[in-house]
Amino acid sequence: MIPSFSLLSSLFFLFLFLFPSPTIPSLTELPTLMAIKASLDPQNELLASWIPNTDPCSGSFEGVACDKQGRVANISLQGKGLSGTVPAALAELKSLTGLYLHFNALTGKIPKDIARLTQLSDLYLNVNNLSGEIPADIGKMYNLQVLQLCCNRLTGGIPTQVGNMWRLSVLALQYNHLTGAIPASLGNLPMLTRLDLSFNRLFGPIPVKLVNAPILEVLDIRNNSLSGIVPSALKRLHGGFQYKNNPGLCGVGFSNLSICKATDGLNPNRPEPIEPGNPSTKTLPETVPLKSECSKNQCPQPSKPHQVGVVLVVIGVIIIALAVSGIFTFAWYRQQKQKIGSAIDTSDSRLRTDQVKEIYRKSASPLISLEYSNGWDPMAKGRSGFSKEVLESFMFNLEDVERATQCFSKVNLLGKSNFSAMYKGILGDGSVVAIKCIAKTSCKSDEAEFLKGLKILTSLEHENLVGLRGFCCSKGRGECFLIYDFVPNGCLSEYLDVKGGSGKVLEWTARVSIINGIAKGIGYLHGNKGNRPPIVHQNISAEKVLIDGWYNPLLSDSGLHKLLADDIVFSTLKASAAMGYLAPEYTTTGRFTEKSNVFAFGMIIFQIIAGKRIITQLIRQGVESCRFEDFVDMNLEGKFLESEAAKLGRIALLCTHENANQRPSMESVMQELSVRIGS
Repeated sequence: MIPSFSLLSSLFFLFLFLFPSPTIPSLTELPTLMAIKASLDPQNELLASWIPNTDPCSGSFEGVACDKQGRVANISLQGKGLSGTVPAALAELKSLTGLYLHFNALTGKIPKDIARLTQLSDLYLNVNNLSGEIPADIGKMYNLQVLQLCCNRLTGGIPTQVGNMWRLSVLALQYNHLTGAIPASLGNLPMLTRLDLSFNRLFGPIPVKLVNAPILEVLDIRNNSLSGIVPSALKRLHGGFQYKNNPGLCGVGFSNLSICKATDGLNPNRPEPIEPGNPSTKTLPETVPLKSECSKNQCPQPSKPHQVGVVLVVIGVIIIALAVSGIFTFAWYRQQKQKIGSAIDTSDSRLRTDQVKEIYRKSASPLISLEYSNGWDPMAKGRSGFSKEVLESFMFNLEDVERATQCFSKVNLLGKSNFSAMYKGILGDGSVVAIKCIAKTSCKSDEAEFLKGLKILTSLEHENLVGLRGFCCSKGRGECFLIYDFVPNGCLSEYLDVKGGSGKVLEWTARVSIINGIAKGIGYLHGNKGNRPPIVHQNISAEKVLIDGWYNPLLSDSGLHKLLADDIVFSTLKASAAMGYLAPEYTTTGRFTEKSNVFAFGMIIFQIIAGKRIITQLIRQGVESCRFEDFVDMNLEGKFLESEAAKLGRIALLCTHENANQRPSMESVMQELSVRIGS
């Protein structure tokens, strides 16, 4: 018997009631995203991929990334030309951890509802046209690590509640119209490494409590109206403390600052701004007297005895201040006599914002504290020795670097190591570059040696070397930046150990061309070019061979060891040794020679032919006995010239001979390749 339609309908709805369909989390957030789109892109021109009735986590929403639970976790819309406002609807995205809206043209105020994003770790609103005050509720964002609000038109004071954001590592408020005092509560931040308040209208003294921030590396307060005594403990920041164009500041041991007088900064422990809530006084520090608004007709005249009392009190305060100042000066002098000095280990701490390091310890190398005690400025006028032509061709300023990398945005981070970080950037002319950031503590401590190495880098120019576009030495950040041409197709190691059918499998002709190009690049380094001596590359590997858009090889980091401290250079060799690039004689001599480069080149030939990272004894035996199935990449499916494979294999065997004297020179290898393989 066929059941009736009503019975089927009843069963269907009963099934839906008992077994409801699962709700996709991202679809519940879709209305919120559409409201965000309407606010950011009111003309509906730039976020065309954000369309209704679509799963935001499907990958179709530009700049939206989701977590494993299917909730929106990241919005990256930097540099899109957005001209709307920052939407309050963002607060509904409870799982949001990263918000990147910098380098746009957003206007209006920062909504206080944004403080409800309690999971947010990165907030980038810099380089927009935002106005109004920084909402005090922002102090409730306890997980925030990076707060970038620079290059806007923000007004008012810095909320004292910012001192509650205990995970905050970077606070960038430069180039705004902020007024008032620097909150002493910023000294409560245990993770703070960089604080930039420059180019604002801040006044009052520098809080002594700010020195309590244990891993602070950079404090930039330039171009404000600050006054009073500079805490002497800030000298530990060396060049990381920037304070120019604050005429009212004074202090001992700081260049370009006058010695403090007895009347300067009677109590530097009181720079805390008045708490928000009283709009008439909230931008004034406690030490600034409020002027009376009443006129002579409205206010009673004080009696003469009262005036005399006031004068006596003032005289007493001055006498006490002179005595206290003398005691503090004597105590400071005794402390300086007794203190040997210590240095902060900042080798790579700016990259590790999630860890608190034990930094109050003596440096293992006293040269660090001595060499950089007066700041690090190798490009100081008259000292660099660079010609005018070189400076005009290669010199960049910090603003160029920050603009290119969008203030070192994490979304532009290509990679990092124990001593450097690499960012992708776009220069003002539209060209794409890769910017290597190296901490000063990783560079040669002798500035003359450092500059000599920098000159060598500027002299290198070859079609098979990554081109150096320029450099920047930042005294304020304590970093050197090397700007290279960006190479789009990754490094050679990405083309090794690939699965068959993958687009990463190189054709045979491309492999032969890459081998030839690498040889030419190394040969150029080994040659005498003008006044430049031969250069031995100290870290040749598949990772250091980059592949451009035409599949030409470009050798990277050429001559970089000329800039780096010896211990940093040695630390980079561990990976090379593990992969077999390190010549056997290095273990006994500890020296690199041109034959060391030849050995590494031979290993790369093996890797390119076999398509593998690890070169086994079986591969070497296959070359020796011409068993192509044992040493030629199976992904080629037999599409290679056996004569070329055999000749390249024999060259690789010669280059990797145990005895360095038995290896050919790079010049001989290039001649062999050009005659027998074809350039």
